[in-house]
Amino acid sequence: EAQLVESGGGLVQPGGSLRLSCVASGFTFGNYDMHWVRQAPQKGPEWVSRIYSSGSSADYADSVKGRFTVSKDNAKNTLYLQMTSLTPDDTAVYYCVCRGRGHWGQGTQVTVSS
Repeated sequence: EAQLVESGGGLVQPGGSLRLSCVASGFTFGNYDMHWVRQAPQKGPEWVSRIYSSGSSADYADSVKGRFTVSKDNAKNTLYLQMTSLTPDDTAVYYCVCRGRGHWGQGTQVTVSS
């Protein structure tokens, strides 16, 4: 059974950094593009980033471009999201998503607050 498990969320002050991880199992991780999607309180899901299956290229939402970096370690079946210069607007539950298989992780909460 395919599974995605995120970790690394928490409470951080504005201007701080966090690194999220997502460990995949049950499918050939290296064959799939992977996405990060976030959902803020009382808002709909917002696409954050996509990384191509090989990890060679990535795309970002304008709201995070220049501050977030996505990476993929196919040998470890792990997806990462390095987040810097965080603001309260980044507060959300962050999900890793394999759209090709329709799988979402359970999410990890990121709260940016002083």
